Amino acid sequence: MPNGQKVAMLGTGLIADFYTMTLAAGRSRDSVHVVYSRSEERGAAFAERWNIPSYTTSLEAAIQDDAVTAVIVALPNDMHLDTIRMAAEAGKAVLCTKPLARSGAEAKEIMEIVQGAGVFAGYLEDLVYTPKTLKARSSVQSGAIGDVLWVRSRETHPGPHSAWFWDESKAGGGAIVDLGCHCIEIIRTFVGKRVRPVEVFCWKDTLVHPISAEDNAIALVRFENGAVGQFEVSWTFRGGMDLRDEVAGTEGTIWLNHFLRTGFEMFTTGQGGGYVAEKAETDAGWLFPVGDEVAELGYIDMFKDMFDSLEGSSEPEETFFDGYVVNAIIDACFASSESGKWEAVDVDWPYPPVPRISNEPMMHDGHVVIKREVLPDGRIKLILKRSDTGAIVDEVVGTFG
Repeated sequence: MPNGQKVAMLGTGLIADFYTMTLAAGRSRDSVHVVYSRSEERGAAFAERWNIPSYTTSLEAAIQDDAVTAVIVALPNDMHLDTIRMAAEAGKAVLCTKPLARSGAEAKEIMEIVQGAGVFAGYLEDLVYTPKTLKARSSVQSGAIGDVLWVRSRETHPGPHSAWFWDESKAGGGAIVDLGCHCIEIIRTFVGKRVRPVEVFCWKDTLVHPISAEDNAIALVRFENGAVGQFEVSWTFRGGMDLRDEVAGTEGTIWLNHFLRTGFEMFTTGQGGGYVAEKAETDAGWLFPVGDEVAELGYIDMFKDMFDSLEGSSEPEETFFDGYVVNAIIDACFASSESGKWEAVDVDWPYPPVPRISNEPMMHDGHVVIKREVLPDGRIKLILKRSDTGAIVDEVVGTFG
């Protein structure tokens, strides 16, 4: 068995806490060797909290540490490009938190940097690795719900934890960049990674917070095969974090609820207090605790895929190309919100075209069956399109049973 990865954790914010917690609970052979923080105080506290051997305020020192085999970028979005360039030049495997960049152009530059250096790169999009998503994806790929026609993904909460998220110049946007990146990749996971996103229609607005970035948005993403993705994101939702996905196919439907109303509900007067779950707004009343956050949010399966792929010299499920596509779709969202029109997704697409979704219609006596249903009294009714006249008609064709 390989010795595991010695990680340089770049960042000491909430996501770095989740990542480090996951590595401690994951394959049991990976560890954070050094942590980088822009603040010596935060770096020291983080190292002590997670029993990490060393910390530094030098990005170069953390990346170039001889013992480090993989670099995890858990830094503000405006630091991704230069940090990944530094890691690639050092020949280190690099994993980057979502979103990959602040724009499609920046994401493409990042992708080309790691490709040119020939280093392993993985895109840390945890929400496509949740246990429910993995199970649902397997069902979709097995054909359980037929062709996927429509995917809806919703992520809403009261807003992010750190100041830089709220600074449009550092983040590259607001709720779309922070939350929409998750939703877009979830949509792509169910529609199919090799189905090209074609165009986007998006509304965004700043309804509550005194910032320049959007705090609410809704978008439609149309794909080349006719499938449509829909996402809803908000930094103004009250009541915790709402993570829900819906997948509609020609032969079935999937509903997923990842964080609220998942079967664990508890009432408390708040006597004990303490942490309930990420983005929870209260510790009293009816609460919705999460049994194992790092598992339920996909972190364990994500890092297993990343490190197994690194050691097996294969691509992970989520690559920097996926991060680039997500950023390109986000660019189209911003363009559409300004123009009020559908806007094309500008992305370099390496895969061949995918045909439009179509089904061979059922026939009855030479006429096309639009719908079959059983009436309350047991009669079987068909709605038909007549081949001779084109008229749409009802016809009872028998009884059930």
